[in-house]
Amino acid sequence: MSSTVVREETDIVVVGGGGSGLTAAIFARQEGARVILLEKHTELRGSTGLSIGSITATGTWHQRKAGITDDTQAHFEDMAKFAGDLAAKDNEELRRVLVENVPASVDWLMSLGVTFYGPMPEPPHRQPRMHNVLPNSRAYIYFVSREARRVGVDARVNATVERLLVEDGRVVGVAALIDGVAHELRAKRAVILATGDYSSSPDWKRRFNPAVAEVDGVNTTNVGDGHRFGEELGAEVRFGEIVYGPNLRFMPPAKPSALLRLPPHRMLTQGMRMALERLPSWMLRPFILSFVTTYLSPEPSLFREGAILVNKRGERFADELGTPNYALAEQPDKVGYIVFDDSVARKFRKWPYFISTAPGVAYAYLGDYKRTRPDLYHAGGSVEELAASMGVPAEALRRTVDAHNAQPGGRPPLAGGKLYALGPVKSWIILTDGGLTVNRNHQVTRAVDGQAIPGLYAVGSVGQGGLLLEGHGHHLAWAFTSGRLAGLHAATAEPAGAVPVREVVAG
Repeated sequence: MSSTVVREETDIVVVGGGGSGLTAAIFARQEGARVILLEKHTELRGSTGLSIGSITATGTWHQRKAGITDDTQAHFEDMAKFAGDLAAKDNEELRRVLVENVPASVDWLMSLGVTFYGPMPEPPHRQPRMHNVLPNSRAYIYFVSREARRVGVDARVNATVERLLVEDGRVVGVAALIDGVAHELRAKRAVILATGDYSSSPDWKRRFNPAVAEVDGVNTTNVGDGHRFGEELGAEVRFGEIVYGPNLRFMPPAKPSALLRLPPHRMLTQGMRMALERLPSWMLRPFILSFVTTYLSPEPSLFREGAILVNKRGERFADELGTPNYALAEQPDKVGYIVFDDSVARKFRKWPYFISTAPGVAYAYLGDYKRTRPDLYHAGGSVEELAASMGVPAEALRRTVDAHNAQPGGRPPLAGGKLYALGPVKSWIILTDGGLTVNRNHQVTRAVDGQAIPGLYAVGSVGQGGLLLEGHGHHLAWAFTSGRLAGLHAATAEPAGAVPVREVVAG
């Protein structure tokens, strides 16, 4: 039996095509390095393109325009306030790298065409620092991938890295399947891991946080590949137990709306920014809410006011005031519906009873979901009519409502008359914080002695190295900043020995 292995040479191999990987590839290429980027998905995206899209930074054009006086030391100090009891264990060296370099990352993104709105306040930040991307987080990938093409990064999708190539303790390349064909890519200078977190790996989650092992991750390709590669060479995963979620989130629409498909051209996004700054909020609500109701979470106040959560069989399965977000992962298809009566519906039509919110952008009420997400909105004059709209068994839903009304547990029963439901809703792990140990140059380090593993770097979530990134806007800030700095450093690193140019070997 024969097999074919394609062997290639380059200076740097980047593993992962999200924000951090693309950025690392661009900055390495700008230093003259030949770069091959490998992305296992069918498109360049990563978690960056699935995020809410905010970046927290100081000293930006937006802060200056707003007359805000701020500095990196204040940002450094305020980040510790988000970390709580864990602050003493934070990697302060990497925190310093982040706060001092993220302003340049924002400037660079803006130079590519990215438009931000803000800055928005987020206590305990002492100043407004949160910059929200317009029109949505896909803009990052649009502009950064375009820049990668412009500078000559060789980016390949359907490319799964299976292992690192190591010689004499140095990482010299990767073995990968690219469009189903085995490749060995030799890297004269470095391999940069940009593989994201392990939010979609039951095994990694079971190891660090067993309670969420079966809860799905938002990014299905984040299964801890880079973490595994690093550990095999002696690196350590820090803060592996920190998980963002599980959070209840409404399922995204089957097809993105026309607004979500809009390309983020500068004229459009600059117009959006100026409108957000100058026009009355009532004029902007219909436009903004098309984004707000697409990805966000239902507020727990729905349950406190009397709503119940049922699965697709119409059965109630958990105490909604407890941890239903954990229990939902064990239900059929891992989805549920939020059921409530007319008294709750009337409350959640106006402030302060909102269904969901995007920080600093807008609040969404029940009427907004009816208009912008009719696929999530269900109503009926009886339990049976509601069940038909939801697509759940009517008899089962009737038994559930009757049982709840008999023992509402200190909350209001579901009154007769018109009933409503929002869903499907699903429980998600948004991201995990555990990353490989790295030094200030983003080189992966061994746990036993803290020494850098020659030829290996890690950026973004996989290269978080014990840095705590609580609060909005810090994960993307780290993705672009670590990618930028690692690409620069790796491109100027000492090259490994000479390697063959390109050959196809059959054996």
